[in-house]
Amino acid sequence: MTTRSNPYKAAPELMKAWFALSQQVEKAGIEPDLLELVKIRSSQINGCANCLNMHHAHARKLGEQQKRLDVLSAWREAPWFSDRERAALAWTEYLTEVADKRAPDDVYQAVAAQFSAAEQAQLTMMINVINGWNRLAIGFDLFDESLAA
Repeated sequence: MTTRSNPYKAAPELMKAWFALSQQVEKAGIEPDLLELVKIRSSQINGCANCLNMHHAHARKLGEQQKRLDVLSAWREAPWFSDRERAALAWTEYLTEVADKRAPDDVYQAVAAQFSAAEQAQLTMMINVINGWNRLAIGFDLFDESLAA
């Protein structure tokens, strides 16, 4: 495989700002374990090994049950997810695949029923952030083995 440039070295100020935005969204108020599920689901869809590796480890450290992580890609069929989690996961899928799926009213209504207006913005920003990280990791072939649990 071709060696790719390192965005942290090529554009350090932009990467610093991107990381700061990520941290700000993390601290905006939505429960951390739910955010990890969102990050994992988006990373599954995008096929980002680096982010899957990292966020599985983070979720386990937060006390997430392995059985829920094992079936996350089939969350609709699994009985272990709350209505709030289901709304967030559906919103994540539709916005991650926005070119094909758009953001239908019924999916938004489920989000609106579970999340305040501020939380809807926070959730949507996290979906944007993780999709951005997925694209950086995949585009620049980034994988940090030190993140393995």
